[in-house]
Amino acid sequence: MKTKVTRRSALRSLTVTASTAAVAGDLSRRLEAADAGGLKGRINHSVCRWCYGKTPLEDLCKASKEMGIRSIDLLGLDEIPVAKKYDLTCAMVSGIPGGITKGLNRAENHAAILEWFESAAPKVAGLGCVNVICFSGNRAGLSGEQGLEQCALGLKKLLPVAERHKLVLVMELLNSKVDHADYMCDHTRWGVELCKRVGSDRFKLLYDIYHMQIMEGDVIRTLKESAPYIAHYHTGGVPGRNEIDDTQEIYYPAVMKAIVETGFKGFVAQEFIPKRPDALASLRQGVQICDV
Repeated sequence: MKTKVTRRSALRSLTVTASTAAVAGDLSRRLEAADAGGLKGRINHSVCRWCYGKTPLEDLCKASKEMGIRSIDLLGLDEIPVAKKYDLTCAMVSGIPGGITKGLNRAENHAAILEWFESAAPKVAGLGCVNVICFSGNRAGLSGEQGLEQCALGLKKLLPVAERHKLVLVMELLNSKVDHADYMCDHTRWGVELCKRVGSDRFKLLYDIYHMQIMEGDVIRTLKESAPYIAHYHTGGVPGRNEIDDTQEIYYPAVMKAIVETGFKGFVAQEFIPKRPDALASLRQGVQICDV
């Protein structure tokens, strides 16, 4: 008996094949990274560039590749090709104007951010990257509700660009208690509410475990409840933002297991500032602690 092949069934078959190939390709890369560092392959590991400022980028890339790390976080567009030389991606692209303090919660910042994003988006996509970091900005007298309204308006101006280039804008949750006084997006609930108002998978949150431990604690329950809105994670030891071993208060293996249990497929980036002389040894230890 011959099966009739229609245009629709052929397209469906091609779509499934392409999707399967993409999943297989990602799995292959994860297994390769796991083999390189003796890792389990359930966490996609990254590392934030700024924490290793004394280490040349080429050296950091080379060491990261050997450890099984697959990404260097918070690179500018001009730095990403260096990572790509080592078959690494940049899981969180930096460069949005205004930085942490002058963000999307002010209408007067929207035009400059949009202009930058329109120029940067095709380059980000061309480099094979997806996530672009953004920030709420400081309160500077604004109420939480006013901030939500302005951020949602600003993000909706950016969404058509993100859709066109298949990118995701990712707002970082930061603490306003120790490191970033007056920062607005300092609680998960506020960030999740913003995600709901924007209403697009092209906007999500960067859940920084260090920052949210300081602001609200209750990390495991919160990240599980907020999982649909989280695109990326950062680590860091509390207190001090140093190594994530038994010198600090967060038990990272339990946190990482909870992240895996949510079905998360994004990246977890080490963002602690090494205190020890051998910074790369601290990085390797951090990766091994988080590799559950």
